[in-house]
Amino acid sequence: MKKLLFAAVIGAALLSACGEPKKDVKTDVAVADTTLKYFGDTITLDGAVPADQLMSKINGKDSLKIKLTGKVEEVCQKKGCWMTMNIGGDKTMQIRFKDYGFFVPKNAPGKVATIEGVVFTDTTSVAQLKHYAEDGGKSKEEIAKITQPEVSLSFEAHGVIIKD
Repeated sequence: MKKLLFAAVIGAALLSACGEPKKDVKTDVAVADTTLKYFGDTITLDGAVPADQLMSKINGKDSLKIKLTGKVEEVCQKKGCWMTMNIGGDKTMQIRFKDYGFFVPKNAPGKVATIEGVVFTDTTSVAQLKHYAEDGGKSKEEIAKITQPEVSLSFEAHGVIIKD
């Protein structure tokens, strides 16, 4: 009986090890009364830099691989296909997800997120800015005020952790 149980446990472990990794929500991990939700590639909290230190880290570089932790300001209200993060003061940075491969919850604003990927300088067209404003739930009046492209920092994340 013990041999049969041992064989069943080993077989189940081997089968689960062969599965494809999922690109959506991984698992919830309780940590000090906080639940962590994983999206995209599984990343860790280790080595994350506070988002308000980003400007000193990128200083003069075109792009930088980095892991940041900061407050989520806004999320696409259609799908959760992008979000913005506060990077100090009243500045925010647009975060998109690698290969449009995963989304984050639409109720993430106000929560703390850790993101890992590449930050870079980007020019966003007027049409794209209007699209983001519409997806973010802005009014028609606010959208109409967008008349100039914007040069800013953008981030392509391959993994995100959101603290619930």
